[in-house]
Amino acid sequence: MRLTELSCEAFTAELAGAAPVPGGGGASALAGAVGIALGGMVASLTLGKKKYAGVEEDMRRLSREAETLRLALLDLVRRDAEGFEPLTRVYRMPNGTEREKAARRALMEDALKAACAPPLDIMRKCCEAIELLKDFAEKGSALAVSDAGVGALLCKAALSGASLNVFVNTAAMADADHAVRVNGEAERMLAEYGALADAVYDEVLRAVRA
Repeated sequence: MRLTELSCEAFTAELAGAAPVPGGGGASALAGAVGIALGGMVASLTLGKKKYAGVEEDMRRLSREAETLRLALLDLVRRDAEGFEPLTRVYRMPNGTEREKAARRALMEDALKAACAPPLDIMRKCCEAIELLKDFAEKGSALAVSDAGVGALLCKAALSGASLNVFVNTAAMADADHAVRVNGEAERMLAEYGALADAVYDEVLRAVRA
């Protein structure tokens, strides 16, 4: 059974276990999927309402884009687990002799890059999701604006969580140039879209407390 086919209870039990996956990366992807699903909820509660007839087409487009992102983030739960497997195997290799150490080093770099790719993609998808949630908050039904705010918070948490899984792998890379490029992209996303998520939350907070 795929990880995303587990019940909430079973998935969180897996997270609490000793197995290396699912871990923080998969949890981040799932949080992002839940966050953008709340955007879909906003669309569902807005579509068909006379008061919001002027944004009907926008809501339909946003709903489609949100659904695409939800499915992509769920798939990244699986991809993150698969991406970490090669690194797990390398860490389990013997490294007592110089020959064993050399064999381990030869495989380590590719394994680190493989483990780094899914969380970087999680971050990219969360950035897209935060942009959509901004639109949901601005254009969606006032009755569901708090859901857009919660979605933005979840996607920010997913963005930040995935970044930790990027940085822990780049820190161990021998290819410094690659690590710098990846870190630079991750840091840019954190700064730009973390701030955007905060702005969405602040605007929603003002709306619900007005």
